[in-house]
Amino acid sequence: MKKHSLKDWMIAVRPWSFPASSMPVVVTLAYLYWMQQDINWVNGIWALLNIVVFHAAGNTWSDYFDYKHKVDARDTFGAKTLTDGMFAPREIYGLSMALLAVALVAGVGLLWRTGLPLLYIGIGGAACSLLYPPLKYRALGDVVIFLAYALLPTLGTCYVATGVVDWNVLWIALPVGLITVAILHANNTRDMRTDARAEIQTLAMKLGGKASMYVYCAEVLFPFGWIAGLIAAGTLPLWTLLVMPALVPAIGNVRVVSRFPGKGESAIAGLDEMTAKLQLLFSLLFTLSFVVAGLLS
Repeated sequence: MKKHSLKDWMIAVRPWSFPASSMPVVVTLAYLYWMQQDINWVNGIWALLNIVVFHAAGNTWSDYFDYKHKVDARDTFGAKTLTDGMFAPREIYGLSMALLAVALVAGVGLLWRTGLPLLYIGIGGAACSLLYPPLKYRALGDVVIFLAYALLPTLGTCYVATGVVDWNVLWIALPVGLITVAILHANNTRDMRTDARAEIQTLAMKLGGKASMYVYCAEVLFPFGWIAGLIAAGTLPLWTLLVMPALVPAIGNVRVVSRFPGKGESAIAGLDEMTAKLQLLFSLLFTLSFVVAGLLS
């Protein structure tokens, strides 16, 4: 068995993907601050750290399954920890199980500090992590990601931070969640050829190239219209217009994906990474808008 450096292990868990899971928690805490809720910051930070560990467990679990089912190969895009021989499959499997165990223990600790509703949310999150690979192979990956990285963390953060499940937080879960799902959709649109070779089905494959392009455009543009509509309805503060500068890279991404039907997968080779950067920028601006609105209220 090879000796691995800390850098190797960090590459294995893909920390650059963590904003996809952590940003919904951060945005929710900022939203609660604007709403002048009595926030338990210890629980909030605990939830933030725990979802990152869950995410790391999910990344390695997914990589293991993709490798075993020949979804990932030397000529595919994405994670190379197994296909390039950096790690043995049993090492990634063991790492995934260890991370999942840490996340579950930490989750039980947070459950002890809060209450039973967190148990149901936690079971949902754990199920999403474990069932993601087989569901992804049946075109349900987008739904799982929206649940795991939008609805569940938003509701869970609200509950552990305030002691109450406030369904109004779903107003902010939708825009962040859609851009997060767009990361996966960009990846799956690019990988349609190699995924077909592996005999799996993704939403992008079911839709086809052109329809997938339109879905991606909707996922990255609709959040801006959603926020504008909520501002007009008085649901969100005017300060949330601070997210609008993120529309510039969103339009840039739309221009990139529009080249896919004509030029193929090479035209969108880096679109998933570009979308991840968009999600981070959008979420940070969204967070800032609530902090500013809260300070000035």
